[in-house]
Formats: sequence, structure tokens, C-alpha cells
Amino acid sequence: MKALLCKEHGLPEKLVVDEVADLEAGKGQVVLEVKAAAVNFPDTLIIQNLYQFKPELPFSAGGECAGVVKSVGEGVKHVKPGDSVIAFTGWGAFAEQVCADASAVIPMPEGMDYVTASAFVMTYATSYHALVDRGQLKEGETLLVLGASGGVGLAAIEIGKALGARVIAAASTAEKLAVCKDHGADELLNYETEDMKARLKELTGGKGVDVVYDPVGGPFSEIALRSTGWRGRFLVIGFANGEIPKIPLNLTLLKGSSICGVFWGDYVKREPNNNINDLFALFELLQAGKLKPHIAGTYSLEEGPKAIRALMDRKVSGKVVIVPGKE
Repeated sequence: MKALLCKEHGLPEKLVVDEVADLEAGKGQVVLEVKAAAVNFPDTLIIQNLYQFKPELPFSAGGECAGVVKSVGEGVKHVKPGDSVIAFTGWGAFAEQVCADASAVIPMPEGMDYVTASAFVMTYATSYHALVDRGQLKEGETLLVLGASGGVGLAAIEIGKALGARVIAAASTAEKLAVCKDHGADELLNYETEDMKARLKELTGGKGVDVVYDPVGGPFSEIALRSTGWRGRFLVIGFANGEIPKIPLNLTLLKGSSICGVFWGDYVKREPNNNINDLFALFELLQAGKLKPHIAGTYSLEEGPKAIRALMDRKVSGKVVIVPGKE
């Protein structure tokens, strides 16, 4: 089989497509033929040896995918060869085949295509866990989404609207904000051209926002925290900006606010039953038409480095997906 391999740590341009041995399912494992694999921010880190998980070289990146079960190992009962499934792998999905623990493989909902399925769970489940569990977002509250045109950002907008919140989307260009508007944002904020603090004060009548969803980090995090209201909740999703902000903790004291870490990957391992309930809720919202995953583009395995580079350079609205069978 072919795989997009990281043979030495570095930037996407160092990745190469090469032939590797076909995979076999061990006890409690599932091997699937990958039909589509979404690109996520951790993929940009793991190839540079900057992520918390550090697989041995050579390896393929790719933490989530959709495909067809090729074989199952001993003890696997909930899926069988020929089934269409979604899998969470940590890494390895940028290949024609991937092996996953059976606990990380779920049947694909009826009516969903492979590309959408590969790009749905990680972003939407992260945002659902963040907003519902960690942020306790309630109907009528105001949600500020930073980096709102990215995959998790658009998911946060849609879930926020489904929960009955008023959503302020913040992004860096008019084009990105237009995508946010298409996905339901009530208010738009260009933090490259507008005074973010003044604009948020205007939009909230001086009250401040109730919940901040921040997958970006960098200089706008502190401004957003300062713009929360009483009992505000600041959700730390990640640091796509590359800069981990140093937050003055007196801000939380003065506002009675909370800073909440969101690590969906560990949540899945520590609270698997809660995560399954989240997925059922998300699939219901999807079937009801309240969630509309935005796929910005698909790439062949050979074009995979370009897909990862586009995400690294923050040129992507929504998600990009690697399709191994794409010509």
C-alpha cells in the first residue's frame, strides 16, 4: 500500500509518498481501507516533533479518517469487513490503509459521504465538548469565537447557534468572515482592521461576552478575556497562532470568570461514555440540518503536503481532506 510518510521531522515539504507493507489487524484492532482523511492542526505539529504524541520514524500523520473495514482482529464485534466507519487514529491515516483500536472505530451514519465523515467528528466533537461540557453555554448567552473560519471555529458557530446563543465571529479577513456569516454567525469582527476591545464593548452594550472560544492563542487572547462579562468562561482550545499567551490571573478575579482547558483527545479516553453521548447528539443535529461541515478542498495522497501547508499558513476556511484514491 501507499502512505504519505514522515521519514524525518520537519515541514510538510519533507513528506514523501512511499510503498509500505499491508496492515494486519491484531487483537482488538480494525484495519480499514482509507477513503478520506481530514487534516487537523495536530498533524502540522506531529510531523515537526512538536506534539505531545511522538511516534517513531517513519510514520504517517493523520488522526481521523473514514473508510471501509478490511479486516478485524479477535474480539471485535461491533463492526465487520465491508462496513463503512469513522476512525480516530492519533496518526497513520494519511495512507491507503490504517490500523485503529476497535474502541476508536464507530459506524458511519447513514447518508454521510466519506469526505464529510472524515472531517466531522474531531472538529465538531471538540467544539461540542468545549461549549456544552466545559463552557456550559446557555440559550440567550453571547459566544465569541476566535479564528472563527477554521474547522473548529465554524463548528463552534453552528453548535452555538443550535444551543440558542448569539454568536460573534472573529477572523482576519473579509473573505473568512463571509464564510462565518454563511454558517450562522450573528455578528462579524475583523480583528486585523477593527479595535477588538471597542467593538466587543459596542456589540455587547458594555456587558461583555459570556463565553470565549479560543483555538488561536497569541495577542488576541488577553483582549478577549478582558472582554468577558461577570462569570465569563474562557475556553482554551489550542494555539494555532504559535504563541502561548501569558494571562494576568487578576483578570479572572475581577470578573469572577473561569479559564477552562479543552483537550478532547484525553476526554475521549477518560470519559468514553460521555463522548459517545456527545456524538449521538451531534449526529442528531447533523440529520436535522443544523450542522453543515464546510470542506474547503480535497487532495490526493501525493498532494498531501500542500493540504498540510495550507492549514499551517491559515489559508483554509473549514477543513481540507486527503483522499488516497483521488487521481
